[in-house]
Amino acid sequence: MAPGVVDASVSVPLLRVSGMSKTFPGLKALDDVSLDVHSGEIVAVLGHNGSGKSTLVKILAGVYQADPGSAVEVRDAEGHVPVGPAAHEELHFIHQDLGLADILTTVENLGLGRTGRGWGLAPVRGAAERRHAQQLIGRFGASFDTTVPVGRLSPAERAIVAIARALDGWTRPDNVLVLDEPTTALHRDEVQVLFEAIRRIAGAGAGVVFISHRLDEVLALAHRVVVLRDGRVVADEPISRLDHDGMVRLIAGRAVAELTVTRQDAPAEPALTVTGLSGDKLTDVSLSLGAGEIVGVSGILGSGREQLAPLLFGAQHRSAGRVAVAGQELVPDDTAAAIECGMAYLPADRRRGGAVMEMNVRENLTLPLMRPLRRRFGRLDGRAERAETRYWMHTVNLLPPNPDQPLKLFSGGNQQKVVLAKWLRVRPRVLLLDEPTQGVDVGAKAAIYELILAARQAGAGVLLCSSDTEELVLLCDRVLVLRDGRVASEVPRESLSEARLVQAEVGDG
Repeated sequence: MAPGVVDASVSVPLLRVSGMSKTFPGLKALDDVSLDVHSGEIVAVLGHNGSGKSTLVKILAGVYQADPGSAVEVRDAEGHVPVGPAAHEELHFIHQDLGLADILTTVENLGLGRTGRGWGLAPVRGAAERRHAQQLIGRFGASFDTTVPVGRLSPAERAIVAIARALDGWTRPDNVLVLDEPTTALHRDEVQVLFEAIRRIAGAGAGVVFISHRLDEVLALAHRVVVLRDGRVVADEPISRLDHDGMVRLIAGRAVAELTVTRQDAPAEPALTVTGLSGDKLTDVSLSLGAGEIVGVSGILGSGREQLAPLLFGAQHRSAGRVAVAGQELVPDDTAAAIECGMAYLPADRRRGGAVMEMNVRENLTLPLMRPLRRRFGRLDGRAERAETRYWMHTVNLLPPNPDQPLKLFSGGNQQKVVLAKWLRVRPRVLLLDEPTQGVDVGAKAAIYELILAARQAGAGVLLCSSDTEELVLLCDRVLVLRDGRVASEVPRESLSEARLVQAEVGDG
């Protein structure tokens, strides 16, 4: 349950946003937004992708400058004079892209946050620093090598590094912590550890801004909910007045219809056959996936769930085993061969492995399959490319439907639609999905589910690796549960429930 209600009439507003607006060419991202965050209060900020949440965070962090007339005040618990947020050392941020330097180690990334306390950018290789890094990540139940570049860590491990850095070395309790989708790569056990840390921080007098698309997390953690829609505040309510469905209606502006999933008959032919797969954290994994079947893969952090899809696709080294698509065996560690055989892979981290963020929508959509768009002598048929792009933008309901806008300027949900559409366009036999809806809002999630079901209807076998048990129960015909790098159990459709999956993941069933 969420901590007790904070009495705003007696607590100090550590952060006050008044009349904040932000205009980009052709778009008003924020329109007269006002909100307060009090000492000891956890405020959840909700909204569709593109509602203005990330713009708000970037203005607070000094990345963007607000329009004239906007006001931001940051105070301490004694109500001292406001200070501009870009320079205020007591505002701490965990951004959606984490802000880590991939070429630096965990120890070095943690050291980057210690400027002014003796370390700065100097090398941090001592035993004391390594022990300190292990202690910090240990607060989140994690244990991994802190001396390797963070670019080689899993998404969950990278998120833990960012969270540990933000919480490290607070000099006083009345700081403001802003978390932008901090749990997207975390398993539920890690989420609970994080939440306990956030509650302790708020209980000591900090203010917390928590941005999440996971409404169950909001219900468990927040005191108050602020909802943005189209850049405006449409609700500011205590959590006691809201439930899951009420928040969905506020975010979407309407009730979101339940998704109806029609179950398929037993698949007639195998789309994917895996025998004795080993590599990284996986050992002797065998599985089959039928054409027109959705098979889920579940497991806690470290179970091997995060490694399965990239190993099958050839994006990570396969040390043993055989992988075949529709009977055709794949060459190990060869992603081009996997694509040629009809395999497609949507990774958990779309920014690092799913798309070229500097390219526009049109370029990203057509990149995996260019041959049908070329004329004689290899020239690109611009008219065909534009027609293909328009078709897929309409199919996935891309907003805004601008084929020439760089992908990095779209919201997370619309970026994910483009990444999924580029693979659906090649009509894959096997679609590997790794956390396909992490960091997207309820509306985008429903749209992505519809696309997954359409791929299944077209005959693709779908392997859905996810930490979202609700998602697995909703979509899958059966779920494989990984534990300690092996397939520990298989849960058939008739036995699927969130409780059953949790039991299987921890070894209680």
